[in-house]
Amino acid sequence: MSTPRDQTDAHRAAVGPSDGTPVADNPVPLLNIANILTMVRMVLVPVFLVVLFVDGGHSTWWRLGAMGVFIVAAITDRIDGQLARKYGLVTDFGKLMDPIADKALIGAALIGLSVLGDLSWWVTGVIIARELGITLLRFAVLRHAVIPAGKGGKLKTLVQAVAIGFYLCPLPSSWDIVSGLLMAAAVVLTVATGIEYIVQAIRLRAGVRAVES
Repeated sequence: MSTPRDQTDAHRAAVGPSDGTPVADNPVPLLNIANILTMVRMVLVPVFLVVLFVDGGHSTWWRLGAMGVFIVAAITDRIDGQLARKYGLVTDFGKLMDPIADKALIGAALIGLSVLGDLSWWVTGVIIARELGITLLRFAVLRHAVIPAGKGGKLKTLVQAVAIGFYLCPLPSSWDIVSGLLMAAAVVLTVATGIEYIVQAIRLRAGVRAVES
């Protein structure tokens, strides 16, 4: 008769430790539900752009449709991370591609809104410059370690998504102040977390040099 401890050990052997890290004898397959959702988010990016620009980009119904596609894509970001941690589906591919998919979605939305004249280009420039810079930084340190998205990065992405959602929604002009404040908060978090990632990369590189020496 199996004991609760035996059942717990069997569960850990099947899905990995509670933090989502797979055990050595049970590698996580690359093609899993968490990674599939990440790739679905990537596929939805061009779909979102097409819907956004239909009928000049200011048709109420098409604008709502674009917002709907954006929301679905943003929700997959929340779901894939939860699934990966809960069922031990964390992979280096997922840790690298998840933030890239986020940046592709956010960047496409910001550029689209700026092209339509709904968002200042300087806001789009600051956010995209930060996102591209951090993505290049991740690749630069990839041979040493993968820098996953931290809590600050996730909060930044959430605030960006909410702010973009307000800009996408055809709201009355009286809501402009709310949209502007949300986007301002997104810009502040974007810059602050960018600095945080740079510090992480510097510490990682310093640690590698210390080990090599």
